[in-house]
Amino acid sequence: MTEAPLDTEVTRFLEGLARTASPATVKAYRQDLSALTRFLEAQAIHDWSSLDVGLLRRFLGSERSRGLASRSLGRRRAALSRFSNHLVAAGLLAHNPVVLTRAPQASRHLPRPLDVDQLARFLDTPGDGSPLAVRDQAMLELFYSSGLRLAELAGLDLGDLQKRRVRVLGKGRKPRQVPVGSRAHQALEVWLKVRGALAGEGETALFVGRRGVRLGHRAIQKRLAELARTRGLAEHLHPHRLRHSFASHLLESSQDLRAVQELLGHANLSTTQVYTRLDWQHLAASYDAAHPRARRRPDDDEKA
Repeated sequence: MTEAPLDTEVTRFLEGLARTASPATVKAYRQDLSALTRFLEAQAIHDWSSLDVGLLRRFLGSERSRGLASRSLGRRRAALSRFSNHLVAAGLLAHNPVVLTRAPQASRHLPRPLDVDQLARFLDTPGDGSPLAVRDQAMLELFYSSGLRLAELAGLDLGDLQKRRVRVLGKGRKPRQVPVGSRAHQALEVWLKVRGALAGEGETALFVGRRGVRLGHRAIQKRLAELARTRGLAEHLHPHRLRHSFASHLLESSQDLRAVQELLGHANLSTTQVYTRLDWQHLAASYDAAHPRARRRPDDDEKA
């Protein structure tokens, strides 16, 4: 079957992207560009040289109209911009038209972190002792101990574990090392002793499923949601919420925003500031205690 003209250049772009980006990123970009090609074909446009800012604005507007969230629109726009740079390099466009479009306003909605005591009770609820239960406990402890993203935990191999730290590949395949707490370390040791009961021969993945191969993203999400139900957690649980709880609890205790930024693998400090949002009273109390010109003198109230 002959590939459509628009799809040919998309395929070339994605093949190049796959050499440096993660499979998840390539998959997301493929979805974004497929949406654009469908839109252009509906407009009877079959040549990338016709792509301009007007078309892009109409496309992004149509995506918003059908309910695409700001975050998804932002990712879609980023994919289009990177692809447009490819088209410029290929001589199919004179300039990148995406830079003339406005980025969607990012949503500041964040998952509410779990209460520290509530999360401790959840993590301390014993399992049934089966290899699957031991594996699930190790995943839970590692998520909360090290603030890992779902893709980072799913991608771990046995060789990534060290005595008190774990090596992960973050966004853009950027490597970093994060510490592993004592409770997570203990849970991982127990898991490694029984992992052989599930893992297939030669399997390098740290966490495996019933079939003996690497546990997938969706399977991990389903296990966390199921554990929340069976252990009586009255709230939905997903990997990002454990990551957010890790960051919020650590920042509340340490007040070290830079350290939390490094542990989360954020490129920009502003991302960490939003991600680890603290309530105003906590920030105000820290300010009053730390700033030399913030502390009130005893006679201030008398002068007021």
